[in-house]
Amino acid sequence: MRRVRGTVNRVLLGLTGVLLFGVGGLVLLGGLGLPAKWHLGLPAGWPWSRPDEVLLSTRQRTRWTDQGWWWPVVIAALAVFVLLMLWWLLTQLRRHRLNEILVDSGDGEGALLRGRALEDALTAESEALEGVDGAGVLLTGRRSEPHVRAVLALAPHADPGTVLRRLSDESVAHARRSAGLDRLPADVRLRAVKHRPERVS
Repeated sequence: MRRVRGTVNRVLLGLTGVLLFGVGGLVLLGGLGLPAKWHLGLPAGWPWSRPDEVLLSTRQRTRWTDQGWWWPVVIAALAVFVLLMLWWLLTQLRRHRLNEILVDSGDGEGALLRGRALEDALTAESEALEGVDGAGVLLTGRRSEPHVRAVLALAPHADPGTVLRRLSDESVAHARRSAGLDRLPADVRLRAVKHRPERVS
C-alpha cells in the first residue's frame, strides 16, 4: 500500500510540475514579445502568444458572476481544494506505522512479522526496565529496514543514562535478534513523570 501511495504521489507531482512548467513557459514566451519564428511552431491563434494578451478576458472573467449560484460554487470548490491539499500535506508529513517486517527465514524467501506484535513486545520489555513508568513504541521505515521511535516516561529516581543503556542493550537488542535484523536504529524521547512533592516532617 505504501509503495502504491508513493508511486501515485510521484506521478501526480510529476504531472503537476510538467503542466505548470508548460503553462508558465507559454506565458513567458508570449510576455517576452519574441518574433513569430521563436514561437516553436505554435498556431497563430494560440493564447498568450503576444505581450498585450491577458490570461482571462473580461468576458471570461465575468461570464457567470451575475448568476446567484456562481460565488457559492466557487467558494465551495476552493474550500474543498484547500482541504484536500491540507490532507495531502498532512499525510506526507505523518510518519506511517510499519504494519509488517520482513524477516530472513534462511530459505531465501523470508517471512513477515507483524509490526504491532514487535511493538507490543518492545513496549512490554521497555516498561519492565527499572526507572520506567510507561513506554510507547512505534515502528516506522521500510519493512526491510525498520526504525524504532520510543517515548519513555521516567520515574523521579531514574537515571536517564542507565535507562537508555539498558533499553539499547536489552529491549532493542532482543527485538533485533528476534526479527533477524542486522541493525535496528532507535529514536528515544525521555520525559519525566509528574509527581506530587513529598512532605518532610
